[in-house]
Amino acid sequence: MTVETPGATAAAAIGPTPAAVRFNPFSAEFRSSPYPLYQQLRDTRPIHRALGMWVLTRHTDVRGVLHDRTFSAGLIPELISRQASRLSQDNVARIERLGRKSLVFTDNPDHARLRGLVNRVFTAPEIARIRPRVSRAVEYLIQRAWDDGGMDAIADFAAPLPVTVMCDWMLLPDSLRAHVGQWTHDIRFLLEPGLMKATDFTRVCDVVEMFAQALDDVIAERRSRPGNDLISQLLAARTAGGDRLSDEELVFVCIMCFVAGNETTKSLIGNGLLALLQHPAQDALLRRRPELAPEAVEEALRYDSPLQMTKRLATREVDIGGKRVREGDQILLCLGAANRDPAVFARPDEFDITRDAKGHLAFGHGMHGCLGGLLARLQAEVAFEHLYRRAERLEPLAEQLQWQEHSFIVRGLTSLPVAPRSIV
Repeated sequence: MTVETPGATAAAAIGPTPAAVRFNPFSAEFRSSPYPLYQQLRDTRPIHRALGMWVLTRHTDVRGVLHDRTFSAGLIPELISRQASRLSQDNVARIERLGRKSLVFTDNPDHARLRGLVNRVFTAPEIARIRPRVSRAVEYLIQRAWDDGGMDAIADFAAPLPVTVMCDWMLLPDSLRAHVGQWTHDIRFLLEPGLMKATDFTRVCDVVEMFAQALDDVIAERRSRPGNDLISQLLAARTAGGDRLSDEELVFVCIMCFVAGNETTKSLIGNGLLALLQHPAQDALLRRRPELAPEAVEEALRYDSPLQMTKRLATREVDIGGKRVREGDQILLCLGAANRDPAVFARPDEFDITRDAKGHLAFGHGMHGCLGGLLARLQAEVAFEHLYRRAERLEPLAEQLQWQEHSFIVRGLTSLPVAPRSIV
């Protein structure tokens, strides 16, 4: 899930001929709306080399690579180790182990072992059990906004919700909760280490160490007095053979629950709400039938995917869509492009909450499919249900949208000011 910074020669122009279509995800036009370029690439250069890697935009090719376990997700640990080797500070060892031992970054057999243990807790019944927690958090944030006469749907609602839900599920102490949001924001840059400067990496090393030490204390307390919280459940998880997570592995699971889930859930809610507000007929339909919230969430995931791209490494020579990919080649999978592929989704550029959006790749696919997908869906579903069961509609207040620039792989708004208005 990492892309190194491209050289200054990366072209931004999109010309009228196939040869002139260039992939530059750092341009302002792409950040504003990547989908016209995705369409051009699918039509003219669906598999091509750019920025030192293969870029894939068709659903069948992207899904095929995600499904094939011989493609490695281990690029990030190598880049983290490379960055760490340039520093002389003492606390780089923990961040290197975070890269090499985290569920998000590992390949089999380590991945299968970790996933088998964590999957014992991240089950559909367990996610359903925390729905009341999510509902309370959503209603609190909405009511506070209504009392204030409006809100920034990102800063006041979509951003604090996933942090609050995860802190509640882990039963983290208030002293730790006050820091989790900022720590999570800092550590998430490890998902794109090629974009980090030395000063960024130094800061993240410090943050990882602080977060890990704080969780060490929580885990020790939970071992002596277990409860029904996420950390206690992970401590109790065992395989039939008695294998369990080590304390440090549990720390890394907890950290990555925040890092991998916070930004994407925030963007899912923000992007989905924006799509509804920009499509009055769909907005009105969901207000009439708020029970369609699950369908609205799936369509939001397909239509404007929070995670736009992920990356793999070829571990063998293989053909992809008629192109010969060599061992060691890096492959950029454009999930956002795959989810607008007309070969899979009719009228792909239309936002329609009544469509069957199953088959989208917003949460990836295969063994690295998003562990927290069920939780992200639940939070967005509850958010939409509560917003659309109210007697007021939301009115957007900003004339111009601003999209975040701190991430290459995640697409999300920096703000979305809205105000409640009576339905007339």
